[in-house]
Amino acid sequence: MTRHAGTAAPLGAAADLTITEVRLTPILVADPPLLNTQGVHQPYTPRLIIEVVTAGGAIGLGETYGDTKYLEIARPLAAALVGRPVTDLNSLPALAARVCGDSPAATGADAVDVGGLRGVQTADKLRLSVLSGFEVGCLDAWGRAVGLPVHALLGGKVRDRVEYSAYLFYRWAEHPGGRGERDDWGAALDPAGVVAQARRFADTYGFTSFKLKGGVFEPAEEVAAIRALAAEFPGQPLRLDPNGAWSVGTSLKVAQELADVLEYLEDPASGTARMAEVAAGTGLPLATNMCVTTFDEIAEAFSRGAVQVVLSDHHYWGGLRNTRELAAVCRTFGVGLSMHSNTHLGISLAAMTHVAATVPNLDYACDSHYPWQTEDVLTERLTFREGRLDVSDAPGLGVVLDRDRLAVLHRRWLDDDGGQHSRDDAAAMRVADPDWLTPAVPRW
Repeated sequence: MTRHAGTAAPLGAAADLTITEVRLTPILVADPPLLNTQGVHQPYTPRLIIEVVTAGGAIGLGETYGDTKYLEIARPLAAALVGRPVTDLNSLPALAARVCGDSPAATGADAVDVGGLRGVQTADKLRLSVLSGFEVGCLDAWGRAVGLPVHALLGGKVRDRVEYSAYLFYRWAEHPGGRGERDDWGAALDPAGVVAQARRFADTYGFTSFKLKGGVFEPAEEVAAIRALAAEFPGQPLRLDPNGAWSVGTSLKVAQELADVLEYLEDPASGTARMAEVAAGTGLPLATNMCVTTFDEIAEAFSRGAVQVVLSDHHYWGGLRNTRELAAVCRTFGVGLSMHSNTHLGISLAAMTHVAATVPNLDYACDSHYPWQTEDVLTERLTFREGRLDVSDAPGLGVVLDRDRLAVLHRRWLDDDGGQHSRDDAAAMRVADPDWLTPAVPRW
């Protein structure tokens, strides 16, 4: 019988949950010219779509980074999963450590995780980011096979809707040289442009909280943008994230200037030590997705009071179940919790929403790049209403793969000369400015 990805297998008392095949499909998806402290997004960004096929006919979907270094780790893990049950999730980390090996250690500028701007790369972090996509695929297949949503497999939801925040960026109207796809958003390079962008997000999707990606212009310019947002949306939650681009002194100055309007300040300085210095000098909560991205990094950051909010990301942490464990640790230590986002499609957004629905201490609206992504691999895009997503009760993740669209985006990956098989914001910036170098931090 032919079965389409995204449909549930017939229910039975003994559904065969043995994995018979794992399909890996790297794709390139259009990305707008969004600016950050590293440079600018490339015209296309790589993602990896994972399909976990069971003997009973269920097909589970996962998604993660598609850069070459992630693909090299994913291929041996995909082969090793065949013959194992999708329910055998506790053995996945040990299996990945055994079959994937260690990636070469990165040094210098190459050690920065440009895709997530999450601090220094390690072999363990790369492996966890790959593992997360496989875990989601297994959970999706399991849920489809037994007729349960993923949130039920995680213990059940505590909310029916998950709140998200508008993700604002300084951006150009188009990519340098007219490359890639052009959208109708136009440029946003000053406070007025940022406010116009936020207003469109609010009117289109109903977002009521706003996060600005900073570290692009002089801090005074970004302070002015936050002030303009506060004037346009009085009393609504605002956040600013310069990705560690500032010195301790600059961070403290901005924290003082914006203490009355910011919900939290995200990664103003780079590294736990600098973040601890900033935290000691301000009462404004500091959030991070850079200095706390593994369990090993928690003890130092929490004991030094360096962060008051952790932005979880199931890709970073190795999956949805580890995200729940992180939430429990944060709850124990009285540290706030929200969710980080990187360029992602609907599979990852659905996974985020399922796990977010199960976490009691989701203290802040989650981030999401998804409204910026004009392309997807689903038959139906997920829709934000009043700044929230409904939590699906359909089997698995509750999403359906569009194979025709997947094929188109995979063909784009195949036709690329390899220049965009790995994300490089600095290289994309050099198309506009040949002298551009990845800025050292602190930048200001």
